[in-house]
Amino acid sequence: MSTTAAGETRRPPRNRTHYLYIAVIIAVLLGIGTGIAAPDFAVGLKPIGESFVDLIRMMIQPVIFCTIVIGVGSVANAAKVGKVGGLALVYFISMSTFALAIGMVVGNLLHPGEGLRVTDAVRSTGQEKAAEGHGSTTEFLQSIIPDSLLSGLTSGDVLQTLMIALLVGFALQKMGRAGEPVLRGIGHAQRVVFRVLAMIMYAAPVGAFAAMAAVVGATGVDALRSLAVLMIGFYVTCGIFVFAVLGTILRLATGISIFSLLRYLGREFLLIVSTSSSESALPRLIAKMEHAGVDKATVGVVVPTGYSFNLDGTAIYLTMASLFVAEALGDPLSIGEQVSLLLFMMIASKGAAGVTGAGLATLAGGLSSHRPELVDGVGLIVGIDRFMSEARAVTNFAGNAVATVLVGKWTGSYDHERLTSVLAGEVPFDEATMLDEHEDVGEPAPASTTPSLEKTPERV
Repeated sequence: MSTTAAGETRRPPRNRTHYLYIAVIIAVLLGIGTGIAAPDFAVGLKPIGESFVDLIRMMIQPVIFCTIVIGVGSVANAAKVGKVGGLALVYFISMSTFALAIGMVVGNLLHPGEGLRVTDAVRSTGQEKAAEGHGSTTEFLQSIIPDSLLSGLTSGDVLQTLMIALLVGFALQKMGRAGEPVLRGIGHAQRVVFRVLAMIMYAAPVGAFAAMAAVVGATGVDALRSLAVLMIGFYVTCGIFVFAVLGTILRLATGISIFSLLRYLGREFLLIVSTSSSESALPRLIAKMEHAGVDKATVGVVVPTGYSFNLDGTAIYLTMASLFVAEALGDPLSIGEQVSLLLFMMIASKGAAGVTGAGLATLAGGLSSHRPELVDGVGLIVGIDRFMSEARAVTNFAGNAVATVLVGKWTGSYDHERLTSVLAGEVPFDEATMLDEHEDVGEPAPASTTPSLEKTPERV
């Protein structure tokens, strides 16, 4: 509510975007029905679903670049950004290791691969996926460096964009007052980027319908029945990790309930489920974490880095899938072999988050490098990998949301009262601009710890 000069009370414009997400839910259900009733027609819709995801992906690098440059360029010194990044990496490694351990325990209890048989077709599929996923850690690290400054903004590689944005942000920070016009210009560019993203979201129902229809039409229900033990076990394990592990850490560290945080991000989870890619919700996660009171620099560093290094869902998947393949081939792994193989895969999996199907290629590539005789069994999982990809993506997304709040808490770069108010629904997220700006409705922006571009920050 706001008050005009004449003293009249004026209501803010009604948020009608909830109708959009109701339409997405209906579209997902229709997509499932279409996939079952007309599988051939449904598979033909796959390009439409892929096109919607591509539309969102084209916005990811501009969002990351603008967010990080504004955040880093506006803070008082570089040490704060380094502290955020160092603490985030330590947390990411710790939680990925914990996720691997949980997957090992559940996988050894379920023995999901017993009784399955590997055919010639399955063997050939496994070898194809191994060829897609093969790559060394050295190659991964070298790929972070772009060919040129501008190519890092158009390559599609999140880590390349992160590197360029950090360099530009630190450069503007060192320029002091001379860099402020550039910061304001990038701030205006950010407004345009988020407006375009909000426009793209109106195509979400069409994209969700096509994507869900295509996957159901391609896999059918037979694959779900035959591999139900692995799939259900994986979903349950991801649920335990998110609600029991991450929820407990979040409650103890901040007093925030995991349920309230996940409810706040409900629309993003719906988008992930309909596209099977956590990358489709990355720009909205950045916007929503800033709206919730986490500092721009913290969000800008933690979220993009977490998308490559904080892969909790992928870690659980690699663990359980490896044990499944070994059981199916009649060659169970010893505990020592499990530990060495999974530590290898944890390193090899960096960069797999957000890309639909990348988890399967990473699994095959890791087995090919460490235990080549197990690659033939990877084809057993192909039929249900898309459904497991959804759980991987949702778990990875939840892990990065929690990580952003925790790092903000530990580095003193978040507003707890603001976060509590936002999660309680008292300060709604602006779906039209995706930014905390209210010029369009004539209201002042709410108080936040995020530095303003209109103020001159102290620099050292």
